[in-house]
Amino acid sequence: MDTKTILNDASNRMQKAIDHLEEELLNVRAGKASPNVLNGVMVDYFGSQVPVSGAASVTVPDARTILIQPWDKKMLRPIEKAIIDSNIGLTPSNNGETIRLTIPPLTEERRKELVKQVRSEAETARISLRNARRDAVEAFKKAQKEGMPEDESKDGETQSQKLLEKFSKTLDEALSKKEKEIMTFCPAGFRKTKSP
Repeated sequence: MDTKTILNDASNRMQKAIDHLEEELLNVRAGKASPNVLNGVMVDYFGSQVPVSGAASVTVPDARTILIQPWDKKMLRPIEKAIIDSNIGLTPSNNGETIRLTIPPLTEERRKELVKQVRSEAETARISLRNARRDAVEAFKKAQKEGMPEDESKDGETQSQKLLEKFSKTLDEALSKKEKEIMTFCPAGFRKTKSP
């Protein structure tokens, strides 16, 4: 294997770990309404399992509400049931036309639990990044035994470390942003005082 192939493989694996982390972070409710909380909720839509957004219009009219308007009124009950069964921690309110989900304010304790959860997700991603770097380093050592010049192999190992540092920085930024979102979200009606 050549340097470019090994580094591309490591880079692709690291990017996948970051993409997966970002996806997971989107699913963590930070007290602010987001259609992403419904990402994992599947509903039976005329015999097929589809995400809620495949059977209804999902909007966020304000910071605390998710509004679901099925394209077919017969879907109200199945969507409501799917939300209840999914254990996303929200109770649907069905008025016969739409389903409303109200995001409860986060307690300090719940915020801390969510921060713990996102840190755990980030740690899993961090392990994936390190594994990708380790595999790249091993691939360079193997390539050197098979004839790759030593300086090229060592340079490849250095490049692998630089990739790890680059992706780790992206991971830290994503984690920091999510933690801040969890710890500082203010519901409408509560003004945050700006520090001078």
